[in-house]
Amino acid sequence: MSITEKDFKKEKIINSQRKKLIKREEKFFYKKENEYIKNKILPIKEKIEERIPDKMLETFEKAFEKGFYFVFEKGTSLIEKSYNSEKLKNEADINEYILSKRVNNKNLNRIDKKVKRGVIINKGITTAEGTVLGVFGIGLPDIPVFLSVILRTVYEICLNYGFNYDTDEEKAFILNVICASANKTSEKILYSNESDRIGYNIDNEIYSNVDINNMIKETSRNLSENIIFSKVIQGIPIVGVYGGLSNFRLVSDISEVASIKYKKRLLSKL
Repeated sequence: MSITEKDFKKEKIINSQRKKLIKREEKFFYKKENEYIKNKILPIKEKIEERIPDKMLETFEKAFEKGFYFVFEKGTSLIEKSYNSEKLKNEADINEYILSKRVNNKNLNRIDKKVKRGVIINKGITTAEGTVLGVFGIGLPDIPVFLSVILRTVYEICLNYGFNYDTDEEKAFILNVICASANKTSEKILYSNESDRIGYNIDNEIYSNVDINNMIKETSRNLSENIIFSKVIQGIPIVGVYGGLSNFRLVSDISEVASIKYKKRLLSKL
């Protein structure tokens, strides 16, 4: 096979993979709300949320802010103890070498399957954690634990696709991914586009002027607004089980967006 034919085949595979990612992205960001939930559940949820004091929302935001600062400054090493980060980095190096020799669907899909296995495990962890605490009527205290599971999920996806999460730019990328996943308004598209911009700049060595402190505040607000209802009822024994199960959906959304964004970056590097 000539070099031209090899390059043509490689580009064809990459374009095919990109199209699949675009479809996944459109499905996530433009999905229609279930009619029953929209007409029956959401009105009740909104009425309850209207009665939630602003002070309580501020408490949740502060809890998330403290959680992010702790993890970014001291907690990353603790999270890394819950999985073998060195093994994932070594596997990513091997995958990078394999892809440098041959780009095909088999090699790319193998990485995707590894990512999906890790996501399934982490979704199970957050469901169990939230449900158990919900049975006993514990809501607010589990936020640091919940945040750790979210970041563990993103970190593993990040490493599997061959990236890191140590710099402020990478942290800003992650925070925008979380905001794009958690936001319930049209603003989620803005966060999605911003994560793409930051990711492009990182991979092309273009300086990104990121305000990590402001981004932590924005992410904390988005997460608080997303889960305030579930966390409040999670503080009610037995009924709080619902709050724990809602954690599953949020982690699912974050892992889906993170998987899409990191794979887009991987394809751009090939």
